[in-house]
Amino acid sequence: MLMELTQQKSASTEEKKKSGSFQIIVFKQGDEEYALTIDQIKEVVITPNITMMPQTPTYIKGVANIRGNIIAILDLEEKFNLKRTNALATGNNYTLVIESEDFKMGILVREVPNTLSITNSDFDESVNIISDAHSESNYIKGIVKVNSKLIILIDIFKVIDQEMAGLLKKSAVAA
Repeated sequence: MLMELTQQKSASTEEKKKSGSFQIIVFKQGDEEYALTIDQIKEVVITPNITMMPQTPTYIKGVANIRGNIIAILDLEEKFNLKRTNALATGNNYTLVIESEDFKMGILVREVPNTLSITNSDFDESVNIISDAHSESNYIKGIVKVNSKLIILIDIFKVIDQEMAGLLKKSAVAA
């Protein structure tokens, strides 16, 4: 009887997941579009002046003061080794402020990010063809299909591994 109830509850949860919807924040990195779930982003701001920090990886551009908080600014184009966009020289850059229990950081984006509501039917988790889905370094949650576009949904907290999280804490404290 208990097993039967568990199976019914599991089936009910799966139905909700399939019929549900959620919001993502879409931004360009290189020539591709990436997204984070809206709950991973605290706010979007125009990037303030960035102070470079010595002895940090090249994809950590430095630290910036955002609303009184000193946070590390990451360049995912450099981290992911993507082709650079030409938008860097023109106009403002924007920062997606990410906050977890352990650290705050900013992700540098070249264009204003967009909010998009998608249904679970627009989302395909079967990206393990490209990489090992059980790997700790697997930060791709799936692919979102919107019209003819494909958007790569990432889990930013998986991009930030233990070593990098330590660097972020250290660079924010040093500033």
